[in-house]
Amino acid sequence: MASERDRADDGEDGDRAGNRPADEYAFLADSLDDGQVSVGSSDRENHAGDWGTPDDRKVRPDAVVWPESTAEISAVLEAANDWGIPVTPYAAGTGLEGNATPAYGGISMDLTRMDAILDVRPDDFQVDVEAGVIGSAVDEAVSSAGLTFPPLPSSGDISTIGGMIATDASGMQTVRYGEVRDWVLEIEAVLADGTVITAGSKAVKTSSGYNLKDLLVGSEGTLGVVTRATLRLAGRPEQIRGGRAIFENLDDAAEAVFDAVRSGVDVARIELLDDVSTGMANAYLDTGLPDAPMVFLEFHANHGIDEEIDFCRSIFEAHDVSRFEMAAEGTEMATLWKARRELAYAVQSFDPDLVPLHPGDVTVPISRYPEMVRYIKELGGEYDLLVPCFGHAGDGNVHYSVMVGRGDSDEEERGEDLYRRIVERAIEEGGTATGEHGIGQGKREYLETEHGAESVEAMRAIKRALDPNDTLNPGKIFPETADGKRVTTPAASDD
Repeated sequence: MASERDRADDGEDGDRAGNRPADEYAFLADSLDDGQVSVGSSDRENHAGDWGTPDDRKVRPDAVVWPESTAEISAVLEAANDWGIPVTPYAAGTGLEGNATPAYGGISMDLTRMDAILDVRPDDFQVDVEAGVIGSAVDEAVSSAGLTFPPLPSSGDISTIGGMIATDASGMQTVRYGEVRDWVLEIEAVLADGTVITAGSKAVKTSSGYNLKDLLVGSEGTLGVVTRATLRLAGRPEQIRGGRAIFENLDDAAEAVFDAVRSGVDVARIELLDDVSTGMANAYLDTGLPDAPMVFLEFHANHGIDEEIDFCRSIFEAHDVSRFEMAAEGTEMATLWKARRELAYAVQSFDPDLVPLHPGDVTVPISRYPEMVRYIKELGGEYDLLVPCFGHAGDGNVHYSVMVGRGDSDEEERGEDLYRRIVERAIEEGGTATGEHGIGQGKREYLETEHGAESVEAMRAIKRALDPNDTLNPGKIFPETADGKRVTTPAASDD
């Protein structure tokens, strides 16, 4: 089998990825129309990786398909499984760990044409959607009924519901509302052999059978392709207030966050930015914010919101907050959050001579959060590298970027070591290598460290049972695929 680099660099006149000729994909015409299949260079290049895939890790698929129904997905998967052709589900391409990179070529299955909002049931606080619908479109569709889908990640206006389910995404409101997983009631999915299943229930609770729904959530398209979901909704709060707190040092800011969460402050968002991050936001957006550690806050309530704000203020004052400011609603609120929402772009464009190695998203128990932030900043000093720190502080999630000189192999080596030490420390503290980005290709090496060899083998057993031919998104999650060898279950004997 060709190496990933060989496949990424294959010429248009040569064999496709995995040395498969283009006409091997003629079977796709049996299930899809001409406008739903492409083997063109541009379409293949556009599906060679996701937002977090570096150029040298991108792999062009042999073909790209755009199914428009569950039946079409089922037909394609059944045939691909029979032919031994890998299929990588593709949503909006906003992943950060190479989750949607077609590591072994084959078919990139783009679900963005399945973007219908099927049914809104306000009396049940539920909505049925197809997997390709953009998250913010769900919020817009239910807003007239006074409802919202609260666990949307920061990328909710550019990412799909299917992608969010695949990675068990979460966002700035997780501290109050939880992850996407907590708001998914029922899933329709297609397994590797084309079998269509329904997992979960439209009831708000069930103890019937194995919890296949939660098995599929976060499986990154390795166990099934999600086609439809029933999502739980919440009423829109009558009162929403946001603001920011500015501190002179990062330790005080991190301790203030921990104290607020421990004390039960009913906050909907609580986001930490270190002084490096605020400086990057200032440079990118010209916000005029001070280059100082700060905490962004948002409160949701139907009554008594001022009392909750005062409660939070009193806790922050005990940690030497310099300024505690609440914004007016509307435009001022939108401007307030823009600095946090666009921080990923600010990091990318901060300095043309610096590049971020990997997007970090470790999460630790909230009591360990201040120490984790402190450790990351200390490592940055030890390695003499710029490491901006920010994230969903209320649930112990730290985002960080290790910035290294473009083309500087020494800094890249030091940066990789720094990154590794952060992840290992988070796991040692009882945390996780990834709070919301998923394992994908980027964090396979930490899976056994976090879960133990026995637990990972149990995961492999589930993968083998549901996808014995390794058809669905091979090369993701499991450590043994990190060396570029596709692992498949030995074929069953004929006797």
